[in-house]
Amino acid sequence: MSSSSTSSCEKSCDFGNGGGGGNGSEGDTPHVLAVDDSVIERKLIERLLKSSEYKVTTAENGLRALEYLGLLEDAKENNLKNNDLKVNLVITDYCMPGMTGYELLKKIKESSNFKEIPVVIMSSEKNPTRVEKCLEEGALEFMFKPIQLSDVKRLRCHMMKLDEQCSGGGVCVG
Repeated sequence: MSSSSTSSCEKSCDFGNGGGGGNGSEGDTPHVLAVDDSVIERKLIERLLKSSEYKVTTAENGLRALEYLGLLEDAKENNLKNNDLKVNLVITDYCMPGMTGYELLKKIKESSNFKEIPVVIMSSEKNPTRVEKCLEEGALEFMFKPIQLSDVKRLRCHMMKLDEQCSGGGVCVG
């Protein structure tokens, strides 16, 4: 029942009882956009993230996530008004109807405004080719479901990467 993951960020992250945003650039609670078409999975991820003191916004599919980020043509004007809704990390299911997590990853990485945001892909299917493809396209980690609290705590490493010298290939250890 344990969850395993693959990552491209080698760093040992200390997750003491301090909580909060750690060394985040804003000093505020880290904001995660969680994308999953399954209501049950979305609620589980949201609960795990909130218990680890993350601010969470959920979306039921890739198009809703792009809309929230302002990456759809008709949402760009709306996003300019909501610039205070900074997202520090996107975590998305791989297999969703309409747009896969891989396609969402590509759209985010093509955007000049969001290409630096860490993206984590989740899946219940252990497909090595899929994992490799996502990591090559820019995903910082590929997690296998069921997602556990230890996986969620490790996400802070990816957000800290933007502010510290965590560059190189490997595994974030939490």
